Amino acid sequence: MAALKREDRLRFPVWAVLGLVLLFAAIAAAVSLNVTAPFDRVILLSLRHPANISRPIGPAWLFETMRDLTSLGSIVVLLLFTVTLAGYWLLTGRRRAAALLIAALIGAIVLNDLLKLAFERPRPDAILQSARVFSSDFPSGHAAISSAVYFSASLLAGSQPAMRGARRFLLYLAGLVIVVIGFSRLYLGLHYPTDILAGWCVGGALVLALAPAIAASAE
Repeated sequence: MAALKREDRLRFPVWAVLGLVLLFAAIAAAVSLNVTAPFDRVILLSLRHPANISRPIGPAWLFETMRDLTSLGSIVVLLLFTVTLAGYWLLTGRRRAAALLIAALIGAIVLNDLLKLAFERPRPDAILQSARVFSSDFPSGHAAISSAVYFSASLLAGSQPAMRGARRFLLYLAGLVIVVIGFSRLYLGLHYPTDILAGWCVGGALVLALAPAIAASAE
């Protein structure tokens, strides 16, 4: 019975990964056919001043807050987070956990860059952008990489015996941070909503693909 439960646990992510891949494919197809353009445009414009769409809605402090929060999904911050946490796990003997976290970061970067090259979707109009960007639009790298790294870190940290009671809290916290990062990209006019959704699909699929190894790292 124990062996059966273990087999079922390791098999489950296959269907979840497939679901996210199919969802990504559906979003990508809709984007390629320009079906999502009205939806994307309406959402972005709802976050801008009607009289001057170059300005996000809300007070100046909210704009500065969003600029700070969006950096939580940047390559630099995620790299520092990964190196710090993986380094700690290496020093405390959790080599497998460190390797899996690094794999989540590298895998998300490589996969996201390949998808950006494949789709080469232009960014939203320059007048909507409140920060400089250096890559194409689809999918969102901030959404994809942050979800892969923060969810993997939460699962790996929660797999420790002393932290298992806090696993749900860590996952909720990671989810909140990831949603805030995604919203900040919309608020700053740097991505369309479908870019964010597709990025979450990419990051989530990667985490689920690593789930059996993450579960095994605690045994």
